[in-house]
Amino acid sequence: MRIISVGITCLAFVVFKPMGLDALGLMLYLHFLAIWVLGVGVCYFTEGVVTHILGMPTSLDKGVEYVIRRNLWFQLINTPLEALFICAYLHFPMSSVGAADPLSWKGILQAILLLAFCSFIVGLYWRYKFRSRFLALELEETRELNSQLQLLQKETEHRVKKNEEEKATPVTPIEQPDVITLTGSTNEKVMLSVFHLLYIEAVGNYVKVVHWLDGQVRSDMLRATSKQMEDTLHTYPMIVRCHRAFIVNLGQVEHFVSKAGSMQLVMKHSHDTIPVSRSNVVAIKEKMKGIL
Repeated sequence: MRIISVGITCLAFVVFKPMGLDALGLMLYLHFLAIWVLGVGVCYFTEGVVTHILGMPTSLDKGVEYVIRRNLWFQLINTPLEALFICAYLHFPMSSVGAADPLSWKGILQAILLLAFCSFIVGLYWRYKFRSRFLALELEETRELNSQLQLLQKETEHRVKKNEEEKATPVTPIEQPDVITLTGSTNEKVMLSVFHLLYIEAVGNYVKVVHWLDGQVRSDMLRATSKQMEDTLHTYPMIVRCHRAFIVNLGQVEHFVSKAGSMQLVMKHSHDTIPVSRSNVVAIKEKMKGIL
């Protein structure tokens, strides 16, 4: 990518010939071959600065916005460096033919403006390429998650059915091992089957518990935090955090979808869409593999 970008930039210098470069004649092409090598070296230097000093390594796993932000930092650092090195290199051949010294404020400014223009054009191209590549990876990741989800739900349904068949005597709802009671800091409480829980959403100082009951989607408010709910449900591997404001039951997820560069969950029954933060995608994948 860097080699192609520097090559396009050098071609623009040869075509537009700023700073009186036409005075070099045919030698201009030979010098810009050397500048192309120099430019690639400067790109690698900038890459090291962005990666190790700014702490922004190359990664598609962090999302397309991260890639765009990282490339912006790269351009902000690389453009003035490239202009300075190009002008410093051209100082000697330009002086030998009696042309104006490019290593001046005017020459450096002209180089920066042309480099900025080239960076904008080339950046649009690479932004499209990176976005396409990222969306393709995200689509493949979504397919993989949906495949794992189907296997997980089939396994869970099989276990539930087997557990019901093994019951020798009927039990009251409160004695059933799958029935849970969620409480808050007040007297309110919600009793439900853990298999019927859809999701829990943090709403200010409350949490909204959305669940399936008697053929309807119900939602109850409790004065509690999502962290308290997470601690209460930590023994149930199907209950996972997918976002700082949402805890979901994977058994009630209809499917994963990729939308506008982000990942979402579509819930059964309610068909609500729940966001999945990039930091939780890996954790969800690992938990699903662990259950299977």
